[in-house]
Amino acid sequence: MPNQRRFQSCSWKAEDQIKKRQQDVVRFLEANRIEFEEVDITMSEEKRQWMYKNIPEDRQPAQGNPLPPQIFSDDRYCGDYDGFFESKESNTVFSFLGLKPTLASKESEP
Repeated sequence: MPNQRRFQSCSWKAEDQIKKRQQDVVRFLEANRIEFEEVDITMSEEKRQWMYKNIPEDRQPAQGNPLPPQIFSDDRYCGDYDGFFESKESNTVFSFLGLKPTLASKESEP
């Protein structure tokens, strides 16, 4: 029984981390007035399967299914949270999202 409790504890931490990552992406999009649709894959098996099917094979995890947030621009796969975070840190998130850069980003510099 102790192993089962430890597993549940890890599961809750993973859910919290996923929620925080999703909120980070949403906050960035809202702050930059980027239109988006948030899709809850827990409520739709069809949307979950669409997400799994549209993540390129070379971006799939070695084991299990990809965890949210996964980011798409229409049907084009942009990447996962780690890719989003790295692009945010390097100030290239607009390219990551397939958008034209704003004046304040490094991407807009010649």
